[in-house]
Amino acid sequence: MTGDHEDDFRQLRDERQPVFNVPAIVVALTATCIVVHLVRLYVLTIEQDIGLLLRAAFIPIRYSGQFDLDVYAFTSPFTYTVLHGSVVHLSINMIWLAAFGSPLANRLGVGRFLLFWAVTGIAAAATHYVLHMADQSPLIGASGAISGMMGAAARFGFRASRAAGRSAFDGPLLKASTALGMRSVVTFLAVWMAINLVTGLVGLGAGADRIAWEAHVGGFVVGFFGIAVFVPRRRSAPQ
Repeated sequence: MTGDHEDDFRQLRDERQPVFNVPAIVVALTATCIVVHLVRLYVLTIEQDIGLLLRAAFIPIRYSGQFDLDVYAFTSPFTYTVLHGSVVHLSINMIWLAAFGSPLANRLGVGRFLLFWAVTGIAAAATHYVLHMADQSPLIGASGAISGMMGAAARFGFRASRAAGRSAFDGPLLKASTALGMRSVVTFLAVWMAINLVTGLVGLGAGADRIAWEAHVGGFVVGFFGIAVFVPRRRSAPQ
């Protein structure tokens, strides 16, 4: 192999990127959700798991005025996102987190991405609360925050670039009206809403808990309209 060919080969090798290049923050969130679920399954007793749900899950009736507001009333709108009802529930959410969270995290950066996760998670819980104020059932799962990421993706027209070696949503943020006028966005919204309605009615399988599809809608709407607050105004390349 000549020197020129060796240089070409080395350049191609250096430019190659793994197919699944997941940002560290997405890996960390995924690992947190998985570890929490494994601890619930194999470490905690039933009584301890119930205690965890009472403290970490979002429970609407907690805010009804019938109970004193404790510290968990303020932390559960955040902590409920790392709890999941089943392995299927967890697996589906983590797949969507990798798919939509990775390009969004690379575009926003760690700090903005975590703030986006928190805000859309709270929006999902708030939407659920408005419609189920007296509900005693715990709301758990990262679906609301991930739905927010899907809403954000729609504002980029689902455009992603690997120009910086990592998949990141690319180009300027589209106006909401422009995004809603795109066939790909409208088709995605229609399919997404249909899936949410179906899973909300029948769950994820036999004996599955009810899916809080309204919370998904709340997260999506805030992610769709609120992403403009989180996108850095000036950038030279996807972060």
